[in-house]
Amino acid sequence: MPPTSSDSGSGSSRRSYSHAAAHLLLLSGMSLPAATAANAFRRSVNFGIGRGNSSRRGGAVSSAAFANFQHRRSATTETGPRSFAPHGGRSRSSLLVRPPTSALYSSTVSKEDSTTPTTTSENVDSQYDLSNASSGLSGTSYEPSSFESSVYQWWEDAGCFLPDAKQSAATSKAGGKEPYVLPMPPPNVTGRLHMGHAIFVALQDVLARFHRMRGRPVLWTPGTDHAGIATQLQVEKLLASEGKRRGTDEEIALAADDDDEKAKLVGREEFLERVWEYKEEQGGAITFQLRSLGASADWTRERFTMDPALSVGVSEAFCRLHEKGLVYRGTYMVNWSPGLMTAVSDLEVEYTEEEGKLYYFKYLVESDDEEGEPAADGEEYLAVATTRPETIFGDTAVCVNPEDDRYAHLVGKRALVPMSDSDGGKMRSIPIIADDYVDMEFGTGALKITPGHDPNDYEIGKKHSLEIMNVMNKDATMNSNAGARYEGLDRFEARGKLWEDMEEKGFVIKVEPHMQRVPRSQRGGEVIEPLVSKQWFVKTEGMGAKALEAVKGGDIQIVPQRFEKVWYGWLTDIRDWCISRQLWWGHRIPVWYVGTDSEEEYIVARNEEEARTKAVEAGHPADVVLRQEDDVLDTWFSSGLWPFATVGWPQDENADDPNSDLARFYPGTCLETGYDILFFWVARMVMLGIELTGVSPFQVIYLHGLVRAADNTKMSKTKGNVVDPLDTVGEYGADSLRYSLVTGVTPGQDIPLNMEKIAANKAFANKLWNCCKFVTDNALKDAGEEELASLGVTGPMGKEEFENLALPERYIISKCHELVASVTSDIEKYQLGAAGSKIYEFLWDQYADWYIEISKTRLYEGFGGGGDDAKTARRVLVYILDTSMRLLHPYMPYVTEQLWHHLPRAPKTDDMAANALMLADWPQMDDNAPLVTDKDAIATFEVFQALTRSIRNARAEYNVEQGKKISATIVASGHLKEAIEAEVKSLVMLAKLDPEQVAVVESGSEEAKEVSAGDSAQLVVQDGVEAYLPLSGLIDVEKEKARLEKQSTKLAKEIEKLAGRLQSKGFVDKAPPAVVDKARAELAELEDQASKVQSSLETL
Repeated sequence: MPPTSSDSGSGSSRRSYSHAAAHLLLLSGMSLPAATAANAFRRSVNFGIGRGNSSRRGGAVSSAAFANFQHRRSATTETGPRSFAPHGGRSRSSLLVRPPTSALYSSTVSKEDSTTPTTTSENVDSQYDLSNASSGLSGTSYEPSSFESSVYQWWEDAGCFLPDAKQSAATSKAGGKEPYVLPMPPPNVTGRLHMGHAIFVALQDVLARFHRMRGRPVLWTPGTDHAGIATQLQVEKLLASEGKRRGTDEEIALAADDDDEKAKLVGREEFLERVWEYKEEQGGAITFQLRSLGASADWTRERFTMDPALSVGVSEAFCRLHEKGLVYRGTYMVNWSPGLMTAVSDLEVEYTEEEGKLYYFKYLVESDDEEGEPAADGEEYLAVATTRPETIFGDTAVCVNPEDDRYAHLVGKRALVPMSDSDGGKMRSIPIIADDYVDMEFGTGALKITPGHDPNDYEIGKKHSLEIMNVMNKDATMNSNAGARYEGLDRFEARGKLWEDMEEKGFVIKVEPHMQRVPRSQRGGEVIEPLVSKQWFVKTEGMGAKALEAVKGGDIQIVPQRFEKVWYGWLTDIRDWCISRQLWWGHRIPVWYVGTDSEEEYIVARNEEEARTKAVEAGHPADVVLRQEDDVLDTWFSSGLWPFATVGWPQDENADDPNSDLARFYPGTCLETGYDILFFWVARMVMLGIELTGVSPFQVIYLHGLVRAADNTKMSKTKGNVVDPLDTVGEYGADSLRYSLVTGVTPGQDIPLNMEKIAANKAFANKLWNCCKFVTDNALKDAGEEELASLGVTGPMGKEEFENLALPERYIISKCHELVASVTSDIEKYQLGAAGSKIYEFLWDQYADWYIEISKTRLYEGFGGGGDDAKTARRVLVYILDTSMRLLHPYMPYVTEQLWHHLPRAPKTDDMAANALMLADWPQMDDNAPLVTDKDAIATFEVFQALTRSIRNARAEYNVEQGKKISATIVASGHLKEAIEAEVKSLVMLAKLDPEQVAVVESGSEEAKEVSAGDSAQLVVQDGVEAYLPLSGLIDVEKEKARLEKQSTKLAKEIEKLAGRLQSKGFVDKAPPAVVDKARAELAELEDQASKVQSSLETL
């Protein structure tokens, strides 16, 4: 069993202490400078590193693992989810090292085992409520670092992330609530949080929290990927720093008598020990960093791709595909990484535009004499251009276009490979062939064909049955096919030496600069070498056709729809998938070769025990030597099984248990990920899912864009424009980052991220905090216990109560209910950005700016309120704030949860894990029961708003002093006059009017005619509604006239100066055009200001 943190020695303990101290500073609520808070937050998050992620032998499926698989296959469970954690029956999350807890939770943690909660969720729930609610909001400000960690730990301790946390499985089933399943893309186990992780957490958590609140059992399956290449590369770097490297059995045997050399070599078993140690030391930090963003994933079901149960699934998948004839071993061209010494997938190859050279040289045409030697100088040759002269030794043809008249007479003849006689003897001759693949306009129109080192040449070579020659070793040094003079040289060193020799021999024509796309290893950075080698492949044509049809037939929906075209194009032209990797870290391919050294006969089996049984059945003795394949499987193969392997496949596929995870949670609902891995991961999951389970693994593929820098360029460390999510969360809070990533963009669109946007969204969270403070500390301070108990929101407001409300209340509730319907519809349709923006606009523009202000006329006697009006206002304030926080919660879970506990709330149901906002009902649970609204009330109140804005604008235009109250006469008729009259006290407060000098008169009346004839500013609000503001009450005419004349004089001087500058020929001719244009724009702005000032003077 892997060691936990207590096994890590005194050094680890000292580190833990310092990290804990930083974390507790945050939890204490102490005020920290932004940079200090960010650093403390980063240390606290990095402290939580999981040590017990998996069995140390999870990657190699042993007979014990197979027996474990058989045992679990036959096991049955009475209640609850089946867990496949390899820790003696304990779930993995209970063994993880957790971040230090605050004092709030100290009594819930056992002294003997700080990772295991000892209290019930009810006790945890009540403790959180008591601590949070009793502290109140008075004197507080929005400081996310003071509560986010505590809130998250409470959620997790209380079991809020479990699928049945809101209600029992039976209740969900009875209510027709189908599970909503989100397989989380597994990040690299030793990785660290970046914005790519932050965006998927933000989006997926919106979906998880939304559907959970709507009553669906939500399973968001978290886990990590073993990341074969990335992890192995890190361990090899560690070994290199110790002067060691990986060594094969042969190398170790050869070094048996050389102690110094032997000490440098690390065999496979020792290497894997080191990888597991590295994984246990570094792995798991990423999952705690995901927690910091608020991910409401079910951590009790956390998986690792090399967990024993998942490893069994990998072997099972390989064997089944082989039994179907879909797995085979063959020799094909692959991307070879010389630094990593393995084949790599297309995803792990990055193409960069680099300055290179185009080398032109002579391919001598072989003479027709018996010797086959080139003729004397002046005889025919083909001019050929290449970017890689070192591959000339692997040329097996020269190709021209059949329509190219320049070379038509040479087709069918043979050419001589330059320098192929460097060891003495004759130059090797190769055919001159014709193929319309050749571009007559590129280079010389004659193309050297190197089937062993170029993917396009490889296809031509197969088409024309050309010999395939490999001229390089696996470390990209030249092999014997290059000749003794070049053998052993690095490919680039060989290039230079060969070109010098060719120049000496007269083969060189010229060298030109040339921009070229260079394939580089994503992990190692070295240039990828196309090589033909023997590998294991999966036939994908038939599987790809099924995946294509799944989208065409509607089984799977791709959001946004435009990516369907890309999906069809790729799956229509799909190639077989190379699944073998020449690594040691990963799932070793379940193939055993028969005999001591031959690879002619092999057995595909789920484990060695099964392989031996098959060998005996094939006629071999019981003690026959079986050697397992050294290669491991492509990481994408195991992660391609993720949606079903994580919920019990293949262990439970034949189990007659409707409550098993596989029965309840497969197929999944939505696979959300970046569009950049649509093919490499998503398509393979669909292909494998359909092939191995018979159904599509999910219903929806939701694709997000890439997070980019503020100027929409790619984030890069070299550019210095990388935004670190941990630093951002530490300074601004997780909610602000999440909201910034999700809103303002559409599905599949790249996301330019800047700190101004994040700061603005922190201001929004602060606005919400202050709104809640107003409600709790002002609106509710005079409410009695009985009234407070009645204010808890238990469901949508009914029609009868709604119709008895005044206009502003009917308006704000109507707008809120419209918002509920719109947000619900948007999220159901995966328009998450649009939905989130609408909540922002409502809370800020409607609730905070309008209704909270109007509510003061109900709450305070000084504004004419009190009594029943105050009770109604409290009801509406709480109802709207509660409803808005439910809508906002999926986007900003921390601040909404923290604030919601300060509002009056109904008690939780018996089924609920905790009385948490994240488990509360969504404002609209039934799509067939629309919430009550009043369109007439909305239209009428919008007139009231327009009237208020008109008066405010007039005050600003006339520079009325901030605190001065002015007179106003409102002219209206019918129901609009009645509505304005009923809300005069609101108008007085909002527009800063003198309550003793405000009148509302009927249109066409004598009062209306009299006021229109007076010396007043007329404001036309809309047809039938006007406002008249007496000028004498607005301004001191003489004082305002003096101010405007002074401003006019100043503007005239500035205009004269700038106009003179623009009339100067020297300035216009010599200054940069941008400077001249800017000056002209400034002049136009000044002239516009002067015109307005003059107009105001004329009015006075």
